[in-house]
Amino acid sequence: MKILVVDDEKDVQVLFEQRFRKEIKNNEMQFIFAFSGEDALTYLNGHEHEAVLILSDINMPGMSGLELLGHIKQKYHKPPPMVMMITAYGDAENFNTAKELGADDFLTKPVDFTALKEKLKMIN
Repeated sequence: MKILVVDDEKDVQVLFEQRFRKEIKNNEMQFIFAFSGEDALTYLNGHEHEAVLILSDINMPGMSGLELLGHIKQKYHKPPPMVMMITAYGDAENFNTAKELGADDFLTKPVDFTALKEKLKMIN
């Protein structure tokens, strides 16, 4: 499973690589990291059908995760990638906006990696 992680905090890459070390080593999961919404769209434009799942932070400078979600859901239909939004703020407004834009799930920071792994097993 190829997963695109979008977050402006670069230390997220190290965190995911540590928490999913076994899955990466066993080729069960492959992670691609984009550090802005714009970078994520650039990647998706060149690799449209590769990312099965996109994990995106909501609050980023430039293009927000919600704007990115809108672009993804409008453009990528066959097959549509699953999009999980991640935020440090578990507020109802962001949750409702993400759901209206087509988010498949919603996670809060700090990410509960045990729960995330369980969700990913259900997708795979």
